[in-house]
Amino acid sequence: MFAIAAIAILVGMILVLIRLYLGPSVYDRVLAVNLFGTHTVLLIGVMGFLTGRPDFLDIALLYALINFVGTIAILKFFRYRAIGDMAHRPQRQKADP
Repeated sequence: MFAIAAIAILVGMILVLIRLYLGPSVYDRVLAVNLFGTHTVLLIGVMGFLTGRPDFLDIALLYALINFVGTIAILKFFRYRAIGDMAHRPQRQKADP
């Protein structure tokens, strides 16, 4: 049963890669990357269950956190064109000579 779930997750990952390639906008592509990361977390969990290694769930949780933070950082970059504090600083205006 879990082997069938692993195969279904792999098929879903292939479909997400197709969406990543064909996505009409950058936000569709970011969503596809996020969904690919979610599928990866699911696959790590299922493979951990199939191999009898429950410590794979810790790896899956860590990967989920990295996936979430990475998606937020990418979306912030596309919106503000900066990731750090430079996005919130006002732009200096040039003085007239």
